[in-house]
Amino acid sequence: MNRIGLWISTLLLGFVLISSTVFVVDQRQFGVVYALGQIKEVITEPGLHFKLPPPLQNVNYIDKRLLTLDSPDNEPMLTAEKQRVVIDWYVRWRIVDPQAYIRNVGLDEKAGVSQLNRVVRNAFQEEINKRTVKELLSLKREELMDDVKSAVLLVVKGSKPWGVDVVDVRITRADYVDTITESVYRRMEAERKRVANELRSTGGAEGEKIRADADRQREVTVANAYREAQKIKGQGDAQAARLYADAFGRDPQFAQFYRSLEAYKSSFNSKGDVMVLDPASSEFFKGMRSSSGTTPAKK
Repeated sequence: MNRIGLWISTLLLGFVLISSTVFVVDQRQFGVVYALGQIKEVITEPGLHFKLPPPLQNVNYIDKRLLTLDSPDNEPMLTAEKQRVVIDWYVRWRIVDPQAYIRNVGLDEKAGVSQLNRVVRNAFQEEINKRTVKELLSLKREELMDDVKSAVLLVVKGSKPWGVDVVDVRITRADYVDTITESVYRRMEAERKRVANELRSTGGAEGEKIRADADRQREVTVANAYREAQKIKGQGDAQAARLYADAFGRDPQFAQFYRSLEAYKSSFNSKGDVMVLDPASSEFFKGMRSSSGTTPAKK
């Protein structure tokens, strides 16, 4: 029984020893082998690899992928005209030389993020100090980002290279600080209100002009129509008078009788009409005193 336990213990010990000498490097990482605290080897190819068991040798891993650094704060920066602006930016970077990176930056990606953030922010501050807000918001923004990238590369590839490569530097937002932004919005709102009131005034004046022109055209149209109507009416009255004169000229007695009937009809138009006359002596009822409807001959 003791013999079996010994064999099992030996196998377990051997397995632990072998597993401590084997490590796997992922395709997304660098494998850095340390021997007594010093870098012995950097493994760039993925796969299964071997080393001496600890504490003789240890392995540390560093990300080889393209990394993104976003601006961690919104501290204002001053432009050339001393305007306080806030920008959001990001940097795309990667570790290309693990040995130089570990010697000059740190053992992991966090160290690179911390130092790279400081360098990028200083570069942005220096470049924004040279430019106005208009240039910052115009097509010269591309030039600014290129200049910042060049300044950062000059630092990371200087006398003590960081072992990193900066692929891209971008500005995602540029704006005034909150106090200035509120003031700008108030000025924009006042300007929009002024333009709106000006448009309303112009529209009101145009409306009054159109209404006045329409009223004038209506008055002219009504006057022309009335004049034409009066003209036609006058022509009709003249033609009627001519026909009446022609008809009455043929029989004067009938004409006098017809006019008397028209006078009667006009005089007794309503049931409440009252006339106080002497029928015997009044010429108005002379037509009614004759049975034939004509004036009797004088004796």
